[in-house]
Formats: sequence, C-alpha cells, structure tokens
Amino acid sequence: MGKIVLIVGAGTGLSASLAKIFSSEGMSVALAARNIQKFSKIAKETKSQSYACDASNPAEVNRLFSEVKVKLGIPDIVVYNPSYRVQGPLIELNPQEVAQAIKITAFGAFLVAQEAARGMLQKGSGNIQFTGASASVRGYPRSAPFAMGKFAMRGLAQSLARELHPKNIHISHFIIDGSIESKRHIHTSESPDSLLNPDAIAKIYLETTRQHRSAWAWETELRPWVEPF
Repeated sequence: MGKIVLIVGAGTGLSASLAKIFSSEGMSVALAARNIQKFSKIAKETKSQSYACDASNPAEVNRLFSEVKVKLGIPDIVVYNPSYRVQGPLIELNPQEVAQAIKITAFGAFLVAQEAARGMLQKGSGNIQFTGASASVRGYPRSAPFAMGKFAMRGLAQSLARELHPKNIHISHFIIDGSIESKRHIHTSESPDSLLNPDAIAKIYLETTRQHRSAWAWETELRPWVEPF
C-alpha cells in the first residue's frame, strides 16, 4: 500500500514539485493551504486531495488531520511549507504583522507537527519535514520577523528530532539558502543554475524520507553552486 503524504502550505512553487514527485512514486497526496485555488491545477495533475486550512489555527489543523485520516488514512509524511514574510526597518514594523509572521511560521509548525506526531506514534513510524531558509540561521537587516519565525521553527525541529527519533519518527529541517527558480525568479545566461531548482529540492526531500534510520539527517542545507556561505 502506498504511503500518505500531507503538504501544508501548498502552492505553485516547491510544494507543486513535492506533490509531483511524491505522486509519481505512487503515494497518495493531500494539499492544504488557506487558499486552495492557488494549487488547484497541481492538485488536478497529481490527483491530490485539497483541504482549506489556516495552519496557525489549532481547530483548523485538528480538523485537517481528522479529514485526511478519514479520506486517506494517517499521514506517513508531513511537510510544513507555509511562510509569512514581513520586512522593513525595526522601528517601522507593525506589531500585528510581526505577530502574524511568527504565528504562521513557528506556531503553525508546532500545531502541524503535534497533530502529525500523534498519528505517527500510533503507526510507529513517520516523517515530519520543515522548510527553512537562510533566515533560519542568519538574521538579515530589515527582516527580523522572518528570522524570528524561522529561528523558532528550526529550534522546534531540533527539539523534535531529539524527542522523536528514538520513537522511529524522522524529523527533517531543510535550509533553503538561496532563491528558488520560479516565474518571478529566472536564470540568466550569465549565471546558469544560480537559482535552486524546485524539482531538485523535492528530490532531496523524497530521498531524505528513505534514509536508513542508522544514518538519519535532521538538517540539510541546500544552495546553488554559486551561492556564498
């Protein structure tokens, strides 16, 4: 029987590549986001189930996992991909917007991981994957809220790895250090492969779910060959 995958924070970028590669491996895929219209095309292409969910709302996250369980079963792989970026000088930042950024990036990750772990502990195995960024390990000027959320999510992932790895649940945190190729971000002839290819990233996520538990990686950094670090 194929595995069940839930991608939270689905859209047209990395999430679409993840849906494609997991689906191509014979897995049943569920996609969740506040606005399901933004991934309607990829959901149709991959025959994925679509769910509307605000990942920062405990009741909605609980309902999401209950509905996925009824329709598909308990997820074997859960990917947390939402992000909410607020930028600007410190003294000009809107406190409500900052709170929302932290709520979606960090608190939402906690809520989804908590529900995912409950099911995976019942099954005795599973994978929970978090999409981080350069801001997970470096705070940039005018980007404090993004760094606050991503730092917190990385701390959550590290803590969960230490708690859940001994229970056969693989926790993975991916630092995407660079811009991902998209309609908005395109390569130039002067700098080929200077952007992360979303399909290449998705392949790493898939390969990570297949690591032998004697050699699990809890964190992986991905960056283009020209990206400084």
